[in-house]
Amino acid sequence: MKILVTGGAGFIGSAVIRHIINNTQDSIVNVDKLTYAGNLESLIDIENSDRYIFEQVDICDRAELDRVFAEHQPNAVMHLAAESHVDRSIDGPAAFIETNIVGTYTILEATRAYWNQLDQTRKTVFRFHHISTDEVYGDLDGTDDLFTETTSYDPSSPYSASKASSDHLVRAWLRTYGLPTIITNCSNNYGPYHFPEKLIPLIILNALDGKELPVYGDGMQIRDWLYVEDHACALYTVVTKGEIGETYNIGGHNEKANIEVVKTICSLLEELVPNKPDGIAQYQDLITYVTDRPGHDVRYAIDASKIARELGWQPAETFESGIRKTVEWYLNNKKWWSRVLDGSYSFERLGTSINNSEK
Repeated sequence: MKILVTGGAGFIGSAVIRHIINNTQDSIVNVDKLTYAGNLESLIDIENSDRYIFEQVDICDRAELDRVFAEHQPNAVMHLAAESHVDRSIDGPAAFIETNIVGTYTILEATRAYWNQLDQTRKTVFRFHHISTDEVYGDLDGTDDLFTETTSYDPSSPYSASKASSDHLVRAWLRTYGLPTIITNCSNNYGPYHFPEKLIPLIILNALDGKELPVYGDGMQIRDWLYVEDHACALYTVVTKGEIGETYNIGGHNEKANIEVVKTICSLLEELVPNKPDGIAQYQDLITYVTDRPGHDVRYAIDASKIARELGWQPAETFESGIRKTVEWYLNNKKWWSRVLDGSYSFERLGTSINNSEK
């Protein structure tokens, strides 16, 4: 197959591309605008593959999308491009409306125009796979409840509302136009190449630098943590084996309170980096409780039994194995994250015009 991946320079998108290039014979067309979170240095290991092509294109640019479809003739689309940071959506929701809603509409229309002109054989095998989040469901009341594929939507933040909107658009394009779509909703991802504004890399890098480890509220917000390489494998399984019109929830079976995640990272750093910054007795001493995020959901938890039962996917990593791999990756890849922190990944390698104030 030739798969068009939107947002392929992002955290999950780059993991998907690395997985496909390294484990299959399929080809990739990576379509990415290269916003602050898009980093081609996450794809250095595969960028010279003859099965990989990069197109710097905004998914809101219909003319450019039409060109990409016409030139590359993909057999499937995996739509991952999205603004995804909840705090940023609270501070500035406009970009989330533009990318997640208008962008999804635009890629759906470009895909539909391309799909309509395919011959019947190519139409039959084509898939549009929309990658979404469990945050569209809101939060869970009980301690034993789980999100299923039929859970009602109840988004809490501008981010999750924009993703819920994009999910509805994808389902409407299936029902109204017959576009062969599939949706997945995943739990919180973590792992290598995670942008440092997110919880786990932020805690790792702040601890190494002797900075405060900020925890919202009491830190008892519960998330189901999914190792990003497990997620990449699941997404490829869905795009190749999933049924048109179906939704699949993808989770890691690892419910952890945020404070437990932070303390686990501190314990691993005590083992792996015992020489701490000056004045620090224990990494946990850096934990600082800060004012909670507005509208903060308390608990997410995924029922991933459908994808296991119907497609045979199960996560390979436990939280314990995945978080150790993640901490070790950051310890061994200072060049990658230091260039993200100082902005040089965008200015030097990509030549993009990201303003310092946006970082």
